[in-house]
Amino acid sequence: MSARPPTRSEGGGLDEVLITHLDAAYNLARWLVRNVEDAEDVVQEAYLRAFQYADGFRGGDARAWLLAIVRNTSYGWLRKKSASDFTAQFDEEIHSSPLDTSSPEQLLLQTADARLVEAALSELPVRFREILVLRELEGLSYKEIAEVIGVPMGTVMSTLSRARQRFRQAAGDLLRTHFSPKSDAPAANDLECVGAGPLE
Repeated sequence: MSARPPTRSEGGGLDEVLITHLDAAYNLARWLVRNVEDAEDVVQEAYLRAFQYADGFRGGDARAWLLAIVRNTSYGWLRKKSASDFTAQFDEEIHSSPLDTSSPEQLLLQTADARLVEAALSELPVRFREILVLRELEGLSYKEIAEVIGVPMGTVMSTLSRARQRFRQAAGDLLRTHFSPKSDAPAANDLECVGAGPLE
């Protein structure tokens, strides 16, 4: 990761700086709205808003400013869609990362880890998914997360602690139910999963 996100004054315009954060914006939107196509629409709408209101950017961390817009746009979309069921089915081709391994055993464990993390995160409330994605997947600092979600830093730390606890509980429950010794998958005690321990 870079030491510090670029700001508006660091070469190029704000538009160029915002484009460099497209992956982070999409990642946050996908975890919040839980659907690939809808996340693309949310990110497009968020970028249109960001470009439209670029004059309102007063300097500082452009990534945090953009992610706050993506977050607000995602929540607006969720409110509009609240009457419908917006749980997305897990699509392995879209949600899993490419694995470079030649060992079938390692491939099985890594695939099981990715599915476990995906399933455990999906069981969490949106506010917990959001804070885990911002901290653990996007690497934002507590201060940046506080700016994005508009709460004090102490609230970020306590919510993150609860989110990590709920994630560990969800992952443990999934390990017990889906990776039992009776199934063809690895047993819970043989599977060392991402996120099973502290996410610090």
